[in-house]
Amino acid sequence: MTGTGTRTRHSRDGYRAGLWARVGDRLIVGGATVGDEGRDGEIVGLHHEDGTPPYDVRWSDTGRVTLVFPGPDARVQHFPPSGGEA
Repeated sequence: MTGTGTRTRHSRDGYRAGLWARVGDRLIVGGATVGDEGRDGEIVGLHHEDGTPPYDVRWSDTGRVTLVFPGPDARVQHFPPSGGEA
């Protein structure tokens, strides 16, 4: 199921509850000023097995991969896992 839902999760380091991702999901970050549409990119790497931040993200506007610690204006768009998993 495609969506932007969250799941309840307790993070070991106190990171924002509910934010998790898989490789292939999309990170969407809101713009910092009025009129700024923000950025989005594909999550290409995880640093924790439970899918909590930080993430390696390939930005759609530059193609560059950076390490991202998402702020409160970020959300993850989840996609079904590849390979026919449920």
